[in-house]
Amino acid sequence: MTGAQQNGSARTAPEGLTLRAWEDGDDLRLLEVFGDPVDVQQHQDRAMLAASSDTPWRRCIVAEVDSVPVGAAVVYASSLHPQRLWLYVETAASERGRGIGSALLDALRRIVTAAHAAGEVTTTALKSRYGLAPEDTRTVAEGEELPELDLESHAERAAQAEATGGFLAARGFTRIQRSRRVAVAARSVALPTLRTDQTPEGVSLEESSTGSVELTRAVAAFYNGVHEWDPAEMSLGQAQQMLLGPDTGAAGAVVLRDRPGADGGAIRAFAVSYTAERQEDPADVLLGWDPELEDAEAQQAVADLLALLVAQHPVQIEVDDSMTALAPIVDGLLTAGYAQVLADASVVATA
Repeated sequence: MTGAQQNGSARTAPEGLTLRAWEDGDDLRLLEVFGDPVDVQQHQDRAMLAASSDTPWRRCIVAEVDSVPVGAAVVYASSLHPQRLWLYVETAASERGRGIGSALLDALRRIVTAAHAAGEVTTTALKSRYGLAPEDTRTVAEGEELPELDLESHAERAAQAEATGGFLAARGFTRIQRSRRVAVAARSVALPTLRTDQTPEGVSLEESSTGSVELTRAVAAFYNGVHEWDPAEMSLGQAQQMLLGPDTGAAGAVVLRDRPGADGGAIRAFAVSYTAERQEDPADVLLGWDPELEDAEAQQAVADLLALLVAQHPVQIEVDDSMTALAPIVDGLLTAGYAQVLADASVVATA
């Protein structure tokens, strides 16, 4: 969520403000006033802005001042997370603090209330997220100099995050999660012992088809297990559709077992790559584990698989605070200077 007014108090919308439904071409019109997204998260959030629909249920509106688009907002229902509706609001930087964000949010809340009364949606609870200014935890190769931090840009993002957080808090939103995208440097985690004839106590690393039923079950169980804060109902079909199928960009997968699958070894941790070819940037990887493992076992499995993933090349992973087997490992790498926060967000929701 971007472009909240600078404090939590209500403001009168500017003269000439009108709200209308999303129209074809609004994405290009708004890009002219919004500018380029500041990070991957904002790029993803803007992709939510689209024409209203009933299946899936989505309502999107645009704010205009004197017939010029200056903001937009969307709310939509997700069958995967049915307890809350996703909300995204953005206003042009030059128009912030004038009450446009409030007008958009208030309008969507009225729409949601009416839709709930009509039985079109099952809830009026909302959730949103806004970017935080990442901490300066950049990594650098030996012998190179650390690039200078853009203090002005960092200060602007910190101020915007504070303003947006205040705006949402004043409207009944409270924090329910922190979500980060983190790059982990190559050779930053101690390698585990792999299982061989000489080391039968070692872990077993195996490639897996992204269409594997076993992997699909593991992915769905993991996703549901780490989303108790926003209960998920991911089915095997949704796991394929959203995380593993051809349209997701999934390029390959590996699984970690305590013994080979042929000997009955169960998946303890898995990694799905969304980077088809080797490149300079860290490969995009989904890292997960068996939620039925004890905490210590899960953390060890995650550490072992992460070590194998970064044995030669860096990776980037998503880390929510609810991922209790992964978050402590990542925090340790950040503290030691072996990881870098690429995006940092606070997820907030109404009661």
